[in-house]
Amino acid sequence: MPLTPFHLGPASAFGLLFNRFMNLTAFVIASVIVDIEPLVVLLFNLDYPLHGFFHSFLGGGIVAAALSLAVIALSGKIRKWTGFFRIRQNFSKKAVCAASFSGVYLHILFDAPLYADIRPFYPLDFNPFYGIVSRGAVYDACGMLFLAGISLFLFMLFKGKFDAK
Repeated sequence: MPLTPFHLGPASAFGLLFNRFMNLTAFVIASVIVDIEPLVVLLFNLDYPLHGFFHSFLGGGIVAAALSLAVIALSGKIRKWTGFFRIRQNFSKKAVCAASFSGVYLHILFDAPLYADIRPFYPLDFNPFYGIVSRGAVYDACGMLFLAGISLFLFMLFKGKFDAK
């Protein structure tokens, strides 16, 4: 799903559902950051797989570790930026790391059934997930999860689960 908003469906639903245990900001960023790789490939017309090293669990782990360090280092600024939404976020190192790795790996798992060029277990040269579900089923799941995320956000808003201004 290069450069699509589809990953925001799982990010919003799972991020809000597990917000108590994971940092929502890190989870949402982690869910989409891996698609910088296909963006760079497309923008620079590189002779490189659209879904290369960073769409593997090894490469994604490197991205998740770097994202964790960045979110922890910028947590004060992130709190100010996300304060508008009034969502309580856990900025513990454990919560940020859990969110970063979960978000990146969820991205890879949603993409792996769709693209033959993904090698989730790099350096092994195969994708056991390719074709196990249809493209439409993955897109439908992402859309339904986005609706679930919106519903969960509204529920949390009306139940007072967010910080007061």
